[in-house]
Amino acid sequence: MGIKREELFESLGSLRKGLLHIAGAVVLLGVILYPFSKQLLRHLHRALQEDLVAYGIPEAFLSLLKLTLFASLFLSIPIIFHHLWKAFSPIFRKRGLKSSLFVPLTAVLLFYFGAFFCYFVTLPFGIQFLMGYQSATIKPMISVAKYISFCVGFIFAFGLVFELPLILALLSYIRVVNASLLTRNRRYAILIMAILSAVLTPTPDIFNMALMGGPLYVLFEIGVLLVKIIEKKRAVTEG
Repeated sequence: MGIKREELFESLGSLRKGLLHIAGAVVLLGVILYPFSKQLLRHLHRALQEDLVAYGIPEAFLSLLKLTLFASLFLSIPIIFHHLWKAFSPIFRKRGLKSSLFVPLTAVLLFYFGAFFCYFVTLPFGIQFLMGYQSATIKPMISVAKYISFCVGFIFAFGLVFELPLILALLSYIRVVNASLLTRNRRYAILIMAILSAVLTPTPDIFNMALMGGPLYVLFEIGVLLVKIIEKKRAVTEG
């Protein structure tokens, strides 16, 4: 049974109400975090051996505001996923998914696992690789604003792509995908993952694309396995 249009509109209406709570949480966390923005930048700067520069009078101030915003969004992820699930859970409960806490909790854990994997493993390797292109005639002068955007974009992208197994499992519950479809079109899935890696990584080089594309493929295969498990349970229930 697919999604009815009325169900989708109801969920979107419910989500619209939740957006006010999300915005309030982000603003409140931003106010709390701004005094610590310089310390946050110091931690983010640890992966880089070069000094950061500001190419304008307001750049340092605006960069700290940007970092504060992203940090508050990062810490608001549990609230964001809670309201997303609260809005869309009726669709899945009608189709046999009874748990009310497992999905948002798993989503939060997957996001933070991907983000921290990026921060501690992928991001340092990516920065070292790119900085390896400097030479006696090429000395980097790295803008603080662009550095923050690079790091934060990488971290959030990894957090989101680590949701792939859960997304595939949820799509299986509403019969949008099945294991046969995923395995039969694996080559196209690999192509899509390569494109996603190129789009989501802050730089277009092959090395950083591979740092995301490799885990993304593993996550896809985990998602296929979860879909197979869900289909077997459904067959037992409906049989």
